Amino acid sequence: MKKWLVPVLIIGAIVLAVYWLFAGVYNTAVERQEEARRTWADVESSYQRRNDLIDNLVNTVRGAADFERSTLTDVIEARAQATSVNVDAENLTEAQLEQFQQAQGQVSSALSRLLVTVERYPELRATQNFQQLQSQLEGTENRINVARNRYNEQVTRYNTYIRKFPNNIVVGMYGFDRMPPYAADAGAEVAPEVEFEF
Repeated sequence: MKKWLVPVLIIGAIVLAVYWLFAGVYNTAVERQEEARRTWADVESSYQRRNDLIDNLVNTVRGAADFERSTLTDVIEARAQATSVNVDAENLTEAQLEQFQQAQGQVSSALSRLLVTVERYPELRATQNFQQLQSQLEGTENRINVARNRYNEQVTRYNTYIRKFPNNIVVGMYGFDRMPPYAADAGAEVAPEVEFEF
């Protein structure tokens, strides 16, 4: 065997190993980032479904002539504000996520007030259309929760992967940044106080 062949083979093996390390880490980071972005799109889709249902719910409730207009206005305004918040999944920041959460929290709060107010209108609660919409809203709220949980799982996988050594060195060269998880709304840890009128 020729003397120059051994160093060439060793250098070639090192170059190949470094290439596979960089390519493997980079490709896995891309896959996990895209999975997290896709699950974020699922979160947005679930909220969009809720926003679409709100229109139908508001129109159904509007039919009750003596229904409180201010409650309906709050729901309509909260929905409009929530749909105006645009989040870029390609560059999701904690500030964008917080703004999105605040807008969606206002929708949830307005919807809760609407549904509590509806309790005082038995003729409205008894309509089949309202019952179906309320059931669909409850199902959508469950979908939202599932979508947020899946998003957080994917973000955790991605963030863990890019922070591990030696992955952090490789992905740091390509500008992969940590993605923010979806956090609970401020004050969510405090149970709401329920009062019944007698």
